[in-house]
Amino acid sequence: LIQTAGRFLVGWVKSHMEWVHPKATYSEADISPYFWPNGTPPDSAQYRDLQSGQWADYSLRVDGLVENPVRISYADLLALPKHEQITQHYCIQGWSGVAKWSGVRMSDILAIVRPLPSARWAVFYSFAEGPTPGEGRYYDCHRIEHMREPMTLLAYEMNGKPLNIYHGAPLRLRCENELGFKQVKWLESIEFVADYKNLGAGQGGYNEDHEFYTWRDPI
Repeated sequence: LIQTAGRFLVGWVKSHMEWVHPKATYSEADISPYFWPNGTPPDSAQYRDLQSGQWADYSLRVDGLVENPVRISYADLLALPKHEQITQHYCIQGWSGVAKWSGVRMSDILAIVRPLPSARWAVFYSFAEGPTPGEGRYYDCHRIEHMREPMTLLAYEMNGKPLNIYHGAPLRLRCENELGFKQVKWLESIEFVADYKNLGAGQGGYNEDHEFYTWRDPI
């Protein structure tokens, strides 16, 4: 009840604020000396094999309501135009940190797969399970409008170095107008859908399903 009420009482205000494109960038001097890692890295045999091969066999699956479903290899991701930004990460737990992220703009991915007019949400699936055993793997949904923002990246570097395991290697989302729990790490695939009601418990993400957050959590 509180989750639903929050969407209607506060969510529409936040939605209007999203018309202002986020451009809150920082300088190299602002980068945090320590950036707290959250979440437990994947422990599947598949993930360990990809890691041991230094991601040479990794590929990102992008499909769903798109004209051109693809699998993009790690090498091909690195070959796409590289973009960098220094931004602040805000965690729902109350901490924040500044880091330099480098990667591929989601708008470039959209140009490759060409989402259909019916696609309203991008669903990001992690290799990792959620924190509670038996409740499924971690995922989160994002409005397709956010995917067109210039600062929405699929990041493969942090502070000039390849992502380490604890910060989401080989690939993680950076959607800078959202809170930290929506920045899905250890990306396995992206699916474009018309609605998220049939995914998980139908609330728009793992934390939304199990901890009663709302998908309307922009900064």
